[in-house]
Amino acid sequence: MKKFKNIMRIILISFTAIVIGLKLYSWNAETLVGNAMPMPFGYGSAVVLSGSMEPELSVNDVIIVHDDDSYKIGDVIVYQKGSELIVHRIIDIDDETITTKGDANNTSDEPINKKNIKGTVVFTIPFLGVIVNFLKSTVGIIILIIGAFFLMEMSFRRKKEQDNQDIDAIKAEIRRLKNEHSTESE
Repeated sequence: MKKFKNIMRIILISFTAIVIGLKLYSWNAETLVGNAMPMPFGYGSAVVLSGSMEPELSVNDVIIVHDDDSYKIGDVIVYQKGSELIVHRIIDIDDETITTKGDANNTSDEPINKKNIKGTVVFTIPFLGVIVNFLKSTVGIIILIIGAFFLMEMSFRRKKEQDNQDIDAIKAEIRRLKNEHSTESE
């Protein structure tokens, strides 16, 4: 049971460190570089914010995006327009421009340049965006940090308690041996 608790503690602290690291990485990319979706290793993720792609994609779905070199009509892509990300389906391709449209929209979008495309949606995780958005919020990050410190503090207290018990056991053994030795001397 003790090993399980230690493993869970390590997992939770690692998860907290990863979330905070990703938040800092994303903040840096968005604020300093103007990149709304960083794509380390050719993959990125985002949370769907509107119902324009219903029924295929719903609000709060998390999408995984892969950076592609070629696109075809029917692909669901993510592109950056200003500082926002848009997830729509390709309906027309003309050399370096692509026209997209949300499945639930009546009209198509203005054509965009291929260089604005982040990639193709390759995987969807329904409703996970609620948790992701919470963890990305200020309150979520504060709760994660407090939780990580709490877990570390509990770990240190348990370790100190165990060390004290070990020291008490050693002292008791020393007393026992002294008593045994003094009884033998008499």
